[in-house]
Amino acid sequence: MIQLLIYEEFARWLDNLLENNDMPEETKGFSFNLYEESDEEHIYAVQLIASGEFDPGDENGDWACEEVWSSEEDIFTVDTSDEEDTGWKHAQELISEMIREYLTNGRYSRILSAAQGVALGFVDGGLEYIQ
Repeated sequence: MIQLLIYEEFARWLDNLLENNDMPEETKGFSFNLYEESDEEHIYAVQLIASGEFDPGDENGDWACEEVWSSEEDIFTVDTSDEEDTGWKHAQELISEMIREYLTNGRYSRILSAAQGVALGFVDGGLEYIQ
């Protein structure tokens, strides 16, 4: 079940990115990159990138390295320290759920939906294809 307060913060972050940045015309896919900000404190960071390539058959997610735009240091952080499960898989599930909600109800979801696909994954890891 989606955590409303965290989702609202996530949606505001994504609204700001999508409203204030024109995505390049060559954008074919979006990837939400996950990072462990602090393993000990259970804090995870999310960065959005637009890619000039998209290949849902690419198990390694190399297409997501063909970046044409990035939120760079404008990241969203999730603190799972107060969760029962503080592991990276749980963090990825939380973010995945929020992305799915945004794609359904987000103010600028049409920008993400216009791409060939949207994925989520840890940098240097596999991708979960969301759309």
